[in-house]
Amino acid sequence: MIDTIYYALIRYWAAVEFKYLIVAMLVLILISLGKALFHLSSTKTDDGEKMVKALAWRIGLSVALFVLLILAYYQGWIDPQHRH
Repeated sequence: MIDTIYYALIRYWAAVEFKYLIVAMLVLILISLGKALFHLSSTKTDDGEKMVKALAWRIGLSVALFVLLILAYYQGWIDPQHRH
């Protein structure tokens, strides 16, 4: 009985921490996109390289988030919302 409660509590906190991880990754993606926009509007000579680097980070974070969501779905950490 205690093992069942302990397992349920661990699973609940893992789900909560996973949601915070998703939100943090989305915030990082938006920050990277904003940084790229800033470098796009700037007139310095090396801002083109900085913009490409920021966009590369955004793509990498987006791919990592997608893989993380797929992994979480197959591990049973997240469930889709079914609408009838």
